[in-house]
Amino acid sequence: MAKAKTKVVEAKVKSPEIKTESKEEAQEKSSQPEISIGLVGHVDHGKTTMTQRLSGKWTDTHSEEVKRGITIRLGYANASFYKCEKCKGPQAYGTMDKCPNCENKTKLLRSVSFVDAPGHETLMATMLSGSAIIDAALLLVAADEECPQPQTKEHLMALQICGIKNIIIVQNKIDLVSEEDALENYKQIKSFVKGSVAENAPIVPISAKNNVNIDLLVEIIEEQFPTPKRDTKKDPLMFIARSFDINKPGTQMMKIVGGVLGGALKQGIFKVGEKVEIRPGRKIEREGKISWLPLTTSIVQIKTGNEDLKSAQPGASIALLTSLDPALVKSDSLSGNVVGHVGKLPEVYMELQLVPHLLERVVGSEKELQVEPIKKGENLMLNVNSSTTVGLVSEISKNCVTARLKIPVCVEKTDKITVSRLVGHRFRLIGYCTIK
Repeated sequence: MAKAKTKVVEAKVKSPEIKTESKEEAQEKSSQPEISIGLVGHVDHGKTTMTQRLSGKWTDTHSEEVKRGITIRLGYANASFYKCEKCKGPQAYGTMDKCPNCENKTKLLRSVSFVDAPGHETLMATMLSGSAIIDAALLLVAADEECPQPQTKEHLMALQICGIKNIIIVQNKIDLVSEEDALENYKQIKSFVKGSVAENAPIVPISAKNNVNIDLLVEIIEEQFPTPKRDTKKDPLMFIARSFDINKPGTQMMKIVGGVLGGALKQGIFKVGEKVEIRPGRKIEREGKISWLPLTTSIVQIKTGNEDLKSAQPGASIALLTSLDPALVKSDSLSGNVVGHVGKLPEVYMELQLVPHLLERVVGSEKELQVEPIKKGENLMLNVNSSTTVGLVSEISKNCVTARLKIPVCVEKTDKITVSRLVGHRFRLIGYCTIK
């Protein structure tokens, strides 16, 4: 494997005071989320509506998302789950601190973080990136469409490859079909997941739009998705899924704040004021040559949802407000990078030696196509944690493929890499690779 030779540069701007909530407002907020749950499934099966119903936040905020009605980028939202100790059954569960049935104060169970992944076939790479930062998943299936749809297949296979075993199947849009059709759709779902990681997953019929069975879904989530054990003693490692500039056009120079990095901690703890490193970092072109320079910056503020944190632990989607020059983070330019303590991050590679584990069939295509062996000279799309890159196959030997990367990756040798191949005009999932 070819390691990328780099040097570290620091890019920062002045870090002025940022407006925060009052202590009273902060006390009303719930604690930091303890688990990250992905919402996956075919396009227009209700993932974003489901996220809004559980969290109160509409995650499609990008202009193209609003215009086209689909999720293009990963969306994040936090929610708190409560239980009324006076009510019984599913109606005791909900997302409000006051019971809508008896109006008594409810008990906080825990806070969770939702990751809304796009279902459109052309955005599969984004979904695969999102699967690296979730602990469990809600697989949404629309009751008014035949199951499985192409991306339903692809997303379930991606969850299986990425090792996501805690899955609940949400049969959405039951308000649009008759009881007989809902039962027929249920049978299709059971047939589809047979033999997969989701074979024994509970199937919860709901209508996200009309708030039907949301209380039951919260109860099942609490039963089926235990809070993972976290290793907070390891060096922190955060996968960046979003990066952006929060300064409005025309902001005065002295009031400009640094760039924001959004994503999830895999391990360890980050604290406000710490100095951190970002790898592979910034792309530099000089005299016809391209190199990548890791960045160092400081954590000015940590947020999850609207809540300020002094420190962040694994389990929540978090935002690091940094002292980075905002120009470096615009338009998700640092997505796919990894953040950690200076000098404590994995190596950066421009070339990888991979051991492929291919599927029998191409996932997501309308026709049942067999997966051909990887060929020398072909381009493969590789998803490495939250990073997406293209690898040109330069060499093939027994049980090993060497790929030169278009964009370098910061990766540990134990990480699993999903592989997609260009089939027709789309990249389709064909398996995964381990690093030799």
